[in-house]
Amino acid sequence: MDKTPASLPFDLVQTHPGLALLRLAALMAEGGAADDDTLDLMFEQMEVGALDGLSGAEIWAELARGLMGARPGAMVKALRECGVLDIILPEVAAVFGVPQITDTADEIDLGVLLVAALDAAAGRGAPLEVRFALMVMHAGKSDSPREHLPVHYRHMERAIPRIEAICDRLAPPQLCRDLALLALNECERVHRTSPVRAGPVAAMLERTGAFRDPELFEKLLLVATCDYFGYGDKEGDTHPKAELLRAARDACAGVDAEVDDPGMARAQAIATAFRSERWAQA
Repeated sequence: MDKTPASLPFDLVQTHPGLALLRLAALMAEGGAADDDTLDLMFEQMEVGALDGLSGAEIWAELARGLMGARPGAMVKALRECGVLDIILPEVAAVFGVPQITDTADEIDLGVLLVAALDAAAGRGAPLEVRFALMVMHAGKSDSPREHLPVHYRHMERAIPRIEAICDRLAPPQLCRDLALLALNECERVHRTSPVRAGPVAAMLERTGAFRDPELFEKLLLVATCDYFGYGDKEGDTHPKAELLRAARDACAGVDAEVDDPGMARAQAIATAFRSERWAQA
C-alpha cells in the first residue's frame, strides 16, 4: 500500500495532521504493521510540526484509542520508532534501552517489557486504567545510576512526579492516575509476596485496598499479572503471587474489622488458612 498522505484513509486525510499522525499509530494497535514507508511518513509529519498546537486532551483521546486496541504495544513501538513518543510521552520513551533484572538474574530491556506487558493486558481484556499503569509505572527507572543497573534504587521517588506530570498534561480519567501510582508502589511487592510472612501480607492487603476497594485491588493484581507475563518466560495463565494474595484476602473474610487489632487478626487468619505456624509468628 502506498503510504503517501494522499493515500491515507479518508478520515485521516480530512483531520488535523497531528491527530491523523496519532490515529495512524492507534490503528496499528488493531493489527496493522508499521512498515518503513509508514514510519517514514510519520517521522516526516512529526518533523514539520504536525503535533504543534494539539491539546493534551486531543493527544490522550488517540492514545486511549490505541491502548484499548488488540496490540497496544504495536502503537507504542511505532510512536517510538518515528520519534513521536519522545514528544508526547518522553517519560515513557526514556525507559527503552534501560535494563531491568528478572527473577532469574537475567536482564530485559524495560521497553521490551513494557510493550509485552501491554499486549498481555490486551489479551486479558484489561481496562484502560490497567493498560495506562503498565505504560507509565516504570518512568522512574530511566535515569537510575548506571553503576546500580540493572537494579533501580529509589525509582519510585523519581517516578511519582513524572506520572503526575503525564496525568496533568494529558488529563486521563482519575482512576488511571490512582491505579498508576498504586501500581508504582505495590506491583514489585506483589511479585515479592512471601507465603511465610503473614503480618506483611495482611498489611499489604489493607494498604492496597483489598477490603475497602476490592475492584481497585483486583486491577492492581491484573497490572502485576500482565507485568509478570511481560517477561516472556512464564508458564500458565495466572500469576502465582496474585493467586496467593487472593487466597490471603479470602482467608480474612470472617475477620471483624471492629476487633481491637484487625491487622493481627487477619495475619492469624491467613496463617491458619495456610497452616503455617512460622507464618503466624512472623
